[in-house]
Amino acid sequence: MQRRKFIKQSSLTLAGIGVFGSLLSNNRINEINLSVNGKRIESRIFELAKFGVDEKGRGFRVAYSKGDIEGRAWFMELMKKAGLNPSIDAAGNIIGKRNGKNPSLKPIAFGSHIDMVPDGGNYDGTLGSIAALELIETLNENNFLTEHPLEVIIFGNEEGGTIGSKAMVGDITNDGLNQKSQIGLTMADGIKAIGGNPENIQSCIRKKGDIHAWVELHIEQGGILEKEKIQIGVVEGIVGIVHWEVTVEGFANHAGATQMNMRQDALLAASKFIVAVNEVITSIKGTQVGTVGKIAVQPGAYNVIPGKVQLGLEIRDLNAAKIELLFKEIEKRAAAIAASSKTKISFERQANESKPALTDKGLQQIIDSTAKSLGFTTKLMQSGAGHDSQHVADIAPSAMIFIPSVGGISHSPKEFSTATDMANGANVLLQTILKIDKL
Repeated sequence: MQRRKFIKQSSLTLAGIGVFGSLLSNNRINEINLSVNGKRIESRIFELAKFGVDEKGRGFRVAYSKGDIEGRAWFMELMKKAGLNPSIDAAGNIIGKRNGKNPSLKPIAFGSHIDMVPDGGNYDGTLGSIAALELIETLNENNFLTEHPLEVIIFGNEEGGTIGSKAMVGDITNDGLNQKSQIGLTMADGIKAIGGNPENIQSCIRKKGDIHAWVELHIEQGGILEKEKIQIGVVEGIVGIVHWEVTVEGFANHAGATQMNMRQDALLAASKFIVAVNEVITSIKGTQVGTVGKIAVQPGAYNVIPGKVQLGLEIRDLNAAKIELLFKEIEKRAAAIAASSKTKISFERQANESKPALTDKGLQQIIDSTAKSLGFTTKLMQSGAGHDSQHVADIAPSAMIFIPSVGGISHSPKEFSTATDMANGANVLLQTILKIDKL
C-alpha cells in the first residue's frame, strides 16, 4: 500500500481558524431544537450485537464474515426504511443519501463502520454508524430538510486495515487488494463477498471537494474522558502509526554446558531492548506511545539458550517528526545492547504505516461550541487509535467526536459506553451537522 501523506490542514482551513470557525465566531448560527432518541440508539446497539456471535458466544462480526454480511443487510434495511436508498460502492462501503434543498451543494457526510475485531466489543464503530442513522430519522420525524444533501457512509473493513476508506481516497493498490483479511480471504475476495467490485475499485474514489465536510462519532477507546469526568472529546488529530519488525540474533547453545559469561542470549538482549523502548518513549513529555506487542523465541526449549527473537515494535504520535526522533533513539539504545550482549539487532520498517492526520480546526470549534451550548464539558484531545476519518481527511474537512468508554476498555467484550453518553454524543453530532449546514 502507498504511504500516507501528513495532513497539515484541510482545504477549508484558513489562518489556523477555518472557514467554519470564522463564520461561527460571527454568531451566524441559531440553535435548532431537535434531539435524538437515546433509547432507540441503545436498542439498536444490542440488536446489531446479535450478528456474528460464534458458537462460544463471542462477538465475531469480522469484516467479510457471515456475521458482517448479515449485520450489513440488517443495517441497510433500516437505511431503506429511513429513505436513504442505500447502495454499495466498489470497495464495499454502504452509502445512503438524503436530498437537501440545494442539490448543487456538496454533501455533508457522517458515519463509521460496523465490522469488529475478533471477540471485540459492541460499541467501536457501531455507535457512529447507528447515531448517523438516528440523525437521519430525527430529521425525518421533524420534517426537517437541510440545505446540503446528506450522506451516511458505513465503511467496509475498518478493523482489518481501513480498507473501505483507503479505497475511497484512492489509496488502495493491487498489492493491498491481494493481502489476506482476518478470515483468510484476500481483500479483493472479501470485497466481493459484501457486494463490492474490486475489479472496478477506481470507481469509488472521491476527489478533494466532493464532500463538504465529514464528521465521525466514536467511543474514545481509552480512559481519559472517564477519568477526568469529561462528557465530549473534541479530536484534534489522529495519530500516525509505524511498525517495525525487530530481529535479535544471538547463538543457540546448550543451556547447561554454556557458562553465563560465554552466552549470546538473544532473549536476554530482547528483554533489555523492550525495557529500553519504554524508557525512550517516556523520556520526553507528550502523549506518544510505544509498544513491543509481539515476541517469538527460537528454538523455544527449556534447555537451549535462545538464539533468535523476533519482536514487533509500534510507535504512535500525532507528530510524524517525533516518531522518527524516538525511533532513532531506540536504534541507538539497541546498538549499545547488541554490543554488550554480543548479539545483532536489526529493524525492518513495515509498509502498512499511517501518517498523522489533523482534523479541521473550524470543525473542532463547531463541535466544541455545540457541546458547550448543550451543557456538556469538553476536552481537546488526540486519537491514539486509527480511524477511517484519517483517510477522509485527505479529501474533505474532517472531524471526530469522542464519548467516554467505561474503564477505558475497547476491543474487548467488556467494552461499554452508557446510554446517556451515547445520546449526548449523538446530539452533539446532530447539532454539529446542522451548524455546518447553515454555514
